[in-house]
Amino acid sequence: MTTQSTSVESVLGFVTDSGFRFGTVEVAYETFGTLDPDRGNAVLIEHALTGDTSATDWWRGVVGPGAAIDTDRYFVVCANALGGCSGTTGPQSLCDDGLPYGSRFPDVTIRDMARLEHNLSQILGIETWHAVIGGSMGGARALEFALLASHKVRKCAVVAAPAFVEADQIAWAMMQERAIQLDPDYYAGDYAAVGRFPAHGLGLARQIAHLTYRNDAELNQRFSRRRRSEDYYEVTSYLDHQAKKLTARFDPQSYVVLSRALRDHDVRIGRSNDLRTALSSGCTDNLVLSISSDRLFPPGQVELLAHHLPGKVDYRVIDSEVGHDGFLTEAEAVSEAVCEFLES
Repeated sequence: MTTQSTSVESVLGFVTDSGFRFGTVEVAYETFGTLDPDRGNAVLIEHALTGDTSATDWWRGVVGPGAAIDTDRYFVVCANALGGCSGTTGPQSLCDDGLPYGSRFPDVTIRDMARLEHNLSQILGIETWHAVIGGSMGGARALEFALLASHKVRKCAVVAAPAFVEADQIAWAMMQERAIQLDPDYYAGDYAAVGRFPAHGLGLARQIAHLTYRNDAELNQRFSRRRRSEDYYEVTSYLDHQAKKLTARFDPQSYVVLSRALRDHDVRIGRSNDLRTALSSGCTDNLVLSISSDRLFPPGQVELLAHHLPGKVDYRVIDSEVGHDGFLTEAEAVSEAVCEFLES
């Protein structure tokens, strides 16, 4: 039977790419399964933008007992990203003055998140990961984790994520951030200090994002022009539902911080303007999956990453009508590819 535990570790003196120095960073994570005596069965799962440490919940069918990432066989670790709101230090964590960081929380990068997880690896005593796997923002994190220390990663799987973000994705991210910032309850990110919460802004940001997570054809087929009432369409009700779900569990400033990190994702920064050179220090056993109907990170953009990675690269397109969220909904197809990859 799979064992599961939730823990928090402290990392002292962590410095971000922007030069901000934290006295202490708390890293929240969950583990599933048992670490072998030789510590060779560890798998790191990287969550997406608004994900959390409960990988068996949000990637149900892919992670769990008997699944492709089998928690009866592998020791699975999933850590909350730096800047998040599920236990790892983020904007609502308390600063030295007893108030939340709020607007004082620094910009962080995908590389910062990966470096912090390398610190966690040391704390856990894991010198080599059997695999690092992630989807969407988690795919970007997995890629950076492997690039920072490929000798510590046997296999790297990047799902529905590119080597760098382009103008279209930057534009979508800008609209989401503006939606939160224009909420009168935002207070420049310091809403918690004055007892406010910009729920409307966060909800609108989620609705904008969700339109990139789902494919237009899927929305048209699913909802058509059906209405709930004279001025309320079924698709509007669906988007309102998505907004309410997120505002009930997520922090707006964390959303801003994490969205900016993904917006700025570019493996070439600090390495080389040439993509192949920038990726040359990466893992040499890779799986790259794109989603056929993805309009956030289209297959061509993800395939570009696959074509420039070093070593062995298994690139596949997962057929799905859903869009970007296909990395979550197409559990059977994703599981087949991941299982073959882990076993190869």
